[in-house]
Amino acid sequence: MHIRRLSPDHASAFQALRLAGLLDMPAAFGTNHAEEKDLPLAAFAERLAPREDAAVFGAFEGEALVGIVGLRRDTAINYFHKGLLWGMYVAPAARGQGLARQLAQAALEFARGVPGLAKVNLQVDAANVQAIALYESLGFVVYSREADGMRVREQRRDELQMTLQFA
Repeated sequence: MHIRRLSPDHASAFQALRLAGLLDMPAAFGTNHAEEKDLPLAAFAERLAPREDAAVFGAFEGEALVGIVGLRRDTAINYFHKGLLWGMYVAPAARGQGLARQLAQAALEFARGVPGLAKVNLQVDAANVQAIALYESLGFVVYSREADGMRVREQRRDELQMTLQFA
């Protein structure tokens, strides 16, 4: 297994894994499969375009993409000091090998190199105890809980907002 930054050349594999994740773990994502299934491949390639303040990382088993996570800076100037960790997903067959930790660490290492980025935030389903434990072990702390923060298939889900301060 190895972790590397994805490029637009990985768009097809990224699209397939993300769509699989949206079906497998819908409460882990802010969008759903119906919203993304008909997006053109170019939309996924755009998410992988090289930028100084955003990146998507992939975990590979051989040449197969089995895990993903993204990091991007907030787009509003008054929030430029904040990054967002998004889209974490590891395929079921690849779980239990520490890939989520490795992916998060790669994204956080990238974030620390973004000029002016002082912290990284994320949102996580309050029922996802494994993800919460992972993020806490990386130094994230909960700063808010939003009751009914997301509705997945009309089921109310609480969300935790977590932050990791760099400076």
